[in-house]
Amino acid sequence: MKSGYVAFTGTAVAMTASTAKTHLGILTPATFGLDLLKIHLGMDSVVGSNPTVLVELVSYSADGTGTAGTVNPTYGRGTNTASIPIGFTSKYNYSVEPTGPTVLDKWPLTPVSGTAIYDLQLNATPDVGVSTLLGLRLTPGSAITGNAHVSMHFERC
Repeated sequence: MKSGYVAFTGTAVAMTASTAKTHLGILTPATFGLDLLKIHLGMDSVVGSNPTVLVELVSYSADGTGTAGTVNPTYGRGTNTASIPIGFTSKYNYSVEPTGPTVLDKWPLTPVSGTAIYDLQLNATPDVGVSTLLGLRLTPGSAITGNAHVSMHFERC
């Protein structure tokens, strides 16, 4: 049985017009990677004229500066943290962007109460190697009023 985990933004993260920002990042340890299972994204804008937001799933070669987050075990052996340490770390609301990006997937989404629950297809999920950062980066259009909440569910691989 695999071990399941979730990481999420601790608070709503503000979106800034025409500025790419990593809202959530998960760093794998040097001993194992992760297999992404699903992404939950919600935006709370109520301004109907706000342009779409570009959402990107990105693998980075180096971490940046952000607020320390929490990785919680959700099922499997990972729920016994006394015998199996979690090993992953997370950050959200990056003030200094991670570097060395490789975009794995991207799609536009309306920020007007926009919600994405993105369950990845079995056996077609991105595997992220050791000592790598997986992030969700949002780039709003030229004018934006709103925030985003992000969570990513994953397994150890």
